[in-house]
Amino acid sequence: MRRGSWRIRILIGLAIVAFAFIRRCSNQEENPYTGRVQNINMSAEQEIAIGLQTAPEMAQQHGGLYPDQRMQSLVDNVGNRLVQHSVARETPYQYEFHLLADDRTINAFALPGGQVFITYALFSQLNEAQLAGVLGHEIGHVIGRHSAERIAESSFWQTLATGASVGGDMGNLVAGIGQNTLLKNGRGDELESDDLGVLFMIQSGYDPNEMIKVMEILKAATGPNRVPEFQSTHPDPENRIEKIKESIHKYSGR
Repeated sequence: MRRGSWRIRILIGLAIVAFAFIRRCSNQEENPYTGRVQNINMSAEQEIAIGLQTAPEMAQQHGGLYPDQRMQSLVDNVGNRLVQHSVARETPYQYEFHLLADDRTINAFALPGGQVFITYALFSQLNEAQLAGVLGHEIGHVIGRHSAERIAESSFWQTLATGASVGGDMGNLVAGIGQNTLLKNGRGDELESDDLGVLFMIQSGYDPNEMIKVMEILKAATGPNRVPEFQSTHPDPENRIEKIKESIHKYSGR
């Protein structure tokens, strides 16, 4: 490659990297509910729209909704109780709670904007307070805007990797650093949601120690072959239990 062409590639690569950082700085905003500064590139209304659009597909992937309305009503009642007794009621999000028919996959998750799901496989192992812990954790993901933050962070690292590729041979290295950063941030999201879940349980009159039992259920479900923490977006259940105990002491003094 001629020296002139090489210099042009370097300049283009640097321009792309600079653009990524400038855009990232312009997208910085403080979450009014957690106080944490985040990289966000969408509005709450866009989060709600994404969640509503994606919800039917997510339900279909888990065999649809559980057909027993009494069970669904319990999920609704517990979820709405958590919302009404916490900062969640002040947010613009539209919280809806869905019991999925999937009786094999132990899981719960939240989409941007307030769509919260729990599989029957997990629901069937929980008492009401433990259900509150799971739903409180998922509400924490919504309030924490974790999905929106991951979308923005992924876009930043993709742009950065593109700039590094154009300007040289560092694209794969940058992409790898980005992946590790996103994994680390994902674990932070889980711990933040655990902390918020404990707070919401206490505010709603549930025993927060039941959250510890939820972690024990999840640990038993993953079995001895679970993915090491450094490879997973979820912290090890044992580490989560210790952090939950700290949160219980912080919010209740016990």
